[in-house]
Amino acid sequence: MIVSPGRGYVFVHIPKTAGTAMALALEARAMKDDILVGDTPKARRRKRRLKGLATTGRLWKHSRLSDIGGLLKPGELERLFAFTLVRNPWDRTVSYYHWLKGQTFTHEAVRLAQQLDFEAFVLHPHTRATLAGSPAVAYMRRIDGSEQCAAYIRIEHLEEDAAPLWAHLGFRLDLPRANASDRHADYRAYYSDAAAAAIASACATDIARFGYTFD
Repeated sequence: MIVSPGRGYVFVHIPKTAGTAMALALEARAMKDDILVGDTPKARRRKRRLKGLATTGRLWKHSRLSDIGGLLKPGELERLFAFTLVRNPWDRTVSYYHWLKGQTFTHEAVRLAQQLDFEAFVLHPHTRATLAGSPAVAYMRRIDGSEQCAAYIRIEHLEEDAAPLWAHLGFRLDLPRANASDRHADYRAYYSDAAAAAIASACATDIARFGYTFD
């Protein structure tokens, strides 16, 4: 997450949506008072600034808007240009699975990815519940429950969807390739009919809202 009072925006980093690339591009143009939360180089250097801050939820790279109540002055968040990146759920789940397989921390999703093949992982109730419970809009609701998002940027349509962001910033960003998973480029090869249908059901909210299809 990046909060920039000076440039008037807040970037919410939904996992496995090229958010690290966006964070790197934004922090390259960061202002001195920008609040950088994450594991990018400049965010790590500014981490000490976060000590002692009292917020409504966990302050980390994937914080939701509802987590950052108390971070800003009353009414300041509502005035910011809030945006995030979204991704085709079938593609995103493949990247999520391969990322989990390389992790060492203790978490049920990590355990499942390291013990199960991709289809079994997708069909597992824990995976389906996790995906169903975290549509993009869940990241973009403030503590009062109101949705705040000036731009949902589909990474497959970056040039089109990012136009409002470039207009707000007054400049374009070039996103570097970062944090890529070791996987086949064509996500469709990973799916059986049953697994594809499971994602269609679990991620129905995002699929309908952003016009995604399996093909």
